[in-house]
Amino acid sequence: MLKVVAISFLMSIKVKKIYRYPIKGLTAESMSSTVLKPAQSIMSDRRFALTLGTTPNTSPMTEWMPKTAFLSLMKHEKLAKLRAHFDDKIGILSIERSGKLVAKGNITSPIGRALIEDFFSAYMGEETQGRPKLVECEHNSTLSDHDKPVISIINLSSIKDLERVTLSGINPIRFRANIYVDGIEPWTEFNLVGKNIKLGSASLKITKRIDRCPAINVDPDTGDRNLNLPKDLKRGFGHIDMGIYAVVTKGGNININDTLKIEKK
Repeated sequence: MLKVVAISFLMSIKVKKIYRYPIKGLTAESMSSTVLKPAQSIMSDRRFALTLGTTPNTSPMTEWMPKTAFLSLMKHEKLAKLRAHFDDKIGILSIERSGKLVAKGNITSPIGRALIEDFFSAYMGEETQGRPKLVECEHNSTLSDHDKPVISIINLSSIKDLERVTLSGINPIRFRANIYVDGIEPWTEFNLVGKNIKLGSASLKITKRIDRCPAINVDPDTGDRNLNLPKDLKRGFGHIDMGIYAVVTKGGNININDTLKIEKK
């Protein structure tokens, strides 16, 4: 059974990677820095998603809906075979497959959204259960699995410890976190729940552990569903959690190599 030890204030917890996921279920985009705003997620993170054909929706803008309303890696691993890039300055989404451009459109416009919807309708086939629709979250909202805007943080040491149990390498992007940190013992990040932290010039409150669904079984490089990580987590550690959620309480900048500090009361 997992034994969680206390976090020392002398530990140097560093930001190693920052990611956003502009379209739910599609490619992670690496960032060297970003600006966090109070009660918001990382800018453009899970801003768009593709609904299933059976999802009732009549507008390109939507409030939060559960992940079962959308195409997602939990059930649609073919998404991982694509490479997507979103230019949020001009609204252009580009989709590549096997290194070739297969779809491109301005997804802030009706025509551009239709082009992308046409591609996914053909590419996913019957899995979409009808014609998919590309939707955008309402202002200051998100289409993540969590119904409120949050920042997800993962300890790379915990992934390494999970590799010990699975006897195989694990690409950290399987967990689709926003911030990956290093410099603390495996699983000690769970001790941060309920605490306030300083990250760069921003302040956040750690709210809860992240329980995991079968989406993490999909290899983000190949699209193969080749591991059963929730089962391995339960077998090795007695839970299915990886990472922690945080809410931004004070805005600020974060950068690669910034230090995560626990705020003392």
